[in-house]
Amino acid sequence: MALLAMTAIICFEIFSRVVLNEPTSWVTEVAAYILVCIVFFGLSPAERAGSHIQVELLLNVLGPIRRGQLNVVANWIGLFFVLICAWQIVIFNVSEYANGTRSWGLLSTLQWIPEVAMSIGFAVFVLAMLATCMRGSAHHSILPQVVALLLLVGLVISLVTFGRLPVIVIGTRFDAGSIAICVAFVGIVLAYSGFRIALFCFSILVALGLIFAAARGSSLGVVSTVLIVSILGLLLMGVRIAFALGLVAVFGLYFLLPKPQLSTLAERAWTSVNSFTLTAVPMFVLMSALLLKSGVTTRMFDALAKWFGRTPGGLAHACAAASAVFAAVSGSSIATAATLGKVACPEMIQRGYSPKLTYGITAAGATLGIMIPPSIAMIIYGSTVGAPIDLLFIAGIVPGLLLAVGFMGGALVWAVAVPGSAPKGARYTMREKLASLVNVLPFAVVIIAVLGSLYTGIATATEAGALGVVMALILCAGFRAFSWRMLYEAAVETVNITAFIMLIVFCAAALSWVLDYLHLPQATVDLISNSNLPAWMVVAAIALIYIMLGMFVESISMMLMTLPVAYPVIIALGFDPIWFGIFLVMMVETGLITPPVGMILFVLRGMSGDVSLREISLGALPFVGVLLGFVAVMVAFPELISWLPNKMK
Repeated sequence: MALLAMTAIICFEIFSRVVLNEPTSWVTEVAAYILVCIVFFGLSPAERAGSHIQVELLLNVLGPIRRGQLNVVANWIGLFFVLICAWQIVIFNVSEYANGTRSWGLLSTLQWIPEVAMSIGFAVFVLAMLATCMRGSAHHSILPQVVALLLLVGLVISLVTFGRLPVIVIGTRFDAGSIAICVAFVGIVLAYSGFRIALFCFSILVALGLIFAAARGSSLGVVSTVLIVSILGLLLMGVRIAFALGLVAVFGLYFLLPKPQLSTLAERAWTSVNSFTLTAVPMFVLMSALLLKSGVTTRMFDALAKWFGRTPGGLAHACAAASAVFAAVSGSSIATAATLGKVACPEMIQRGYSPKLTYGITAAGATLGIMIPPSIAMIIYGSTVGAPIDLLFIAGIVPGLLLAVGFMGGALVWAVAVPGSAPKGARYTMREKLASLVNVLPFAVVIIAVLGSLYTGIATATEAGALGVVMALILCAGFRAFSWRMLYEAAVETVNITAFIMLIVFCAAALSWVLDYLHLPQATVDLISNSNLPAWMVVAAIALIYIMLGMFVESISMMLMTLPVAYPVIIALGFDPIWFGIFLVMMVETGLITPPVGMILFVLRGMSGDVSLREISLGALPFVGVLLGFVAVMVAFPELISWLPNKMK
């Protein structure tokens, strides 16, 4: 309901400003507050739906028993982080109420009112995480549940008693609230999962505490190593990506700074989500979900298949072209992969295409979802570094179209070089081809509505997403695919995706604050500046780091983890922020289809039936080469990116 309300008021703002010439004074602020509700109320449904993602590299090589045990430990560690956050967010909320803090906007809103959504959302998230941990527990009797409930109630009473200010244990840097959470946490784990799991969880927390405490005051090289190793260690254990980033931020705030500053967690949670710019994320996700459910994507693929006809690898070309078209309305590579995985892959397999070519070209085409505007990755990059999102969108058009052509070229070479991989297609008359264009028109209408409103100045990037949602709803109604049940499912799916993306944004923001406090980005810039390395060599090194990270870390997480260090380095070398935004999206694209953790590979594996992850990965590798080749061209000829934005200016 909040998501649909946000869509409605943003559309009202466009109507009021453009038609009535009376811009509102409240929509941007209220929409940002609604986004806060969507994100924090959505954490628990996203947990129940399994939307919060993890790295399964180590888990996949373990036997079922060990894998299950490690998963249980990872879930408990995640619960510990959520407990810490919930505690700090409630304190923050109460403090804002006591201080009567108001917003800087025109509404001068009492901040504690929209911040209540954070407190309620994280409180329920604690229960959702506890339910997840219970499902993997060793005991299923009523006694552990009673013990856990009593410990949780006792913890809440203790934290309320301690009040808003930390009660420091004399002679240490520890406070009573943190100690109470640790004691209650270990007791709950002991009740549900037994002594061994409780000891393992306790040992991990103690080890992290000792390592971070020992690193305090050390050189930046030592501190950087501790941070990187801790993040990778937690990720390999199967701790959710957001929790791994957040937990390292917690230990950094507690041990690496002169005084513990856990209150930063709540402040980062609020400021990183309370942004009108980021309301574009759920808008574009909802638009793509509605288009997928309307059935127009299937018709569009059939039309493109007729146009490519008997071209060698014709359906593969149609798949790449369909990906480019769908990318122009979705903003998400995962949505593009899911859509084409349902529409194109079964058709190609049925007509005799090899599984490797089928899933390879589908995986490659799906990466266009975050290059061709609109792009969720560009929205998050722009809001993080302050780059204009409309220019980022414009800059992505030419590289996105060239990449689509490059993928088609790769498919053509594959079809010719590997006999039997792509059988000849049926022949269609020009009349049939022209008639099929009717099925592409719905996408053309949405693209014109979204990009046309953006580039003519009628709407901002965020508002264009809301217009796209309205157009998608009209298409659903026009194709008789609309129902309240369909709208409900699309909205819930959107909330789940938005919640896990924004949780990563919040946790990365908290970690970024630690890095900034320790001056790690500036130290890295100084180190590179003093090394006198050529700019191309530094860019090559950054690209190599992204390729390696892409093998293990989810794309948005990878971007947010590295931006605090990589962005200052690139700017110090004299590169344009828009150019780096496209370069970064390109590297994120590469990570999406690079084994073993390429997210698109897992999406397609889940939809592929009996096609193995190995076959899908091997099919994607040649297109990884196409992406890396294009990165080299982009570095050598940066005007490929800057040409269209300069023309639009």
